[in-house]
Amino acid sequence: MNSEPISASTALPADLAESQSSQSAGGWPQPLGRQPTWVRYSLVSATGLLVLVGTATGFNALTRSSPATSTAESRVLPVATLTLEPVAAYQVPRVYTGAIAALRRSELGFERGGELVQVMVEEGDRVSAGTLIAQLDSRNLEAQRLQVQAQKAQAAAQLAELENGARAEDLAVAAAEVRDLEQQLSLQEIQEERREYLYERGAIAREQLDEFAFGADSLQARLDQARSRLQELQNGTRFEQLDAQRAVVAQLDAQLQDIDVNLAKSTITAPFDGIVAERRVDEGTVIGSGQAVIELVEAASPEVRVGVPATVVDDLRVGTVQSINVSNRAYPAEVVAVLPEVDATTRTQTVVLRLEPMAISAIEPGQTARLTIDETIQSEGYWLPTAALTQGLRGLWTAYVLVPAGSETAAENDGSLIAESQAANTDLTTDSDAWVLEARSVEIIHEESTTADGESSTRVFVRGTLEPGDQVVSSGVHRLVPGQRVSAIAAGSSPPESD
Repeated sequence: MNSEPISASTALPADLAESQSSQSAGGWPQPLGRQPTWVRYSLVSATGLLVLVGTATGFNALTRSSPATSTAESRVLPVATLTLEPVAAYQVPRVYTGAIAALRRSELGFERGGELVQVMVEEGDRVSAGTLIAQLDSRNLEAQRLQVQAQKAQAAAQLAELENGARAEDLAVAAAEVRDLEQQLSLQEIQEERREYLYERGAIAREQLDEFAFGADSLQARLDQARSRLQELQNGTRFEQLDAQRAVVAQLDAQLQDIDVNLAKSTITAPFDGIVAERRVDEGTVIGSGQAVIELVEAASPEVRVGVPATVVDDLRVGTVQSINVSNRAYPAEVVAVLPEVDATTRTQTVVLRLEPMAISAIEPGQTARLTIDETIQSEGYWLPTAALTQGLRGLWTAYVLVPAGSETAAENDGSLIAESQAANTDLTTDSDAWVLEARSVEIIHEESTTADGESSTRVFVRGTLEPGDQVVSSGVHRLVPGQRVSAIAAGSSPPESD
């Protein structure tokens, strides 16, 4: 505004002065450059004075209206809060290291040599205990078995005959023979008596009498033999004969068992439930005794053995499910046993856990396994999100608690806040519903990460000058100061940014 009057007081160019003079001559107002000097300076001074007066008046009006406008526009800062609930204990995860117990791994082969005629499995197949895996040529053994079976049948028939005794027909023949000999002997004795009578009378010679006497003795011997045979048939077979025949049958049974053992050695069966890891020989190969044909790995549930302190073992009940970490992968495992012995070196007890069968394809015997157990620590305190703390003094942390605006602490904080606000050239609202922030010192005892609704967060367990039921600012503490007036909103809500 001052530049224009100053430029108006300067001399105009000659051509512009002439133009203005010509216009004045035509009846137009006389230009400023043609006015007298005192008139021009008077107009410039008046104009400058008016500008200065207007500026001062506007500044005073603005100054008088500023407090009202600032008070009207200022507002209480909303903050997210949570209500403190005391906790008597917290849990700390402890990790204990163990190993995967060695699974059974067998290289299966034949106990006898021969030609391999059939392999029933392929690599990767799962087999059950007793499943036929491979077989040798066993035709010669089968022929031997048939021969021994025939011999056994013959010996068994003879044994049955001896056990059953003589038939009725044999007894009848033996009895008839005895009767015949008795008749012959009776006739011979009559004839002998007649020959004795004739010999006494001198009718015959001594020789004829002796012949009849000898015939009678021979018949008597034959009769005794027939009677003994009849008695034997009637009494049955002697037990010595039965035992001898039974021994023959048992010997043939042993030969059959030996052949069956050799036949069994001509086949390979799975000794346990497993997975075929490798097939080393194909059909048609003549193999030797003990040569490996199939490598089989046990498919049962793998076991983990972990050493745990005796003070923690009581928390591991048999049948409970724990989490085992193997190669950065977690597997559920059931506690199947807690060994009673305490290791003299580590002072730990061995806990045996069984993994799921599906884990066998992803683990190897001897791998390191880690068992995580939550240990309960008895300590009173409060849980706070890390966003609710700010760095304090001497290793402590600070949390902001909402206190009523009319309390003594709030009044003290108001005085300090007024001083800070005046230094910052700001005003505070006097809303009676507002709260005032109070700084509380706390000590962090434990920190842990949590996951909720797919989002990870960190919280801390603290103790200090907090009280149950206190409303603590849960976030945004970086922009707060003690004594600041705020209003509380629900925890978890994001407060609007301040201007």
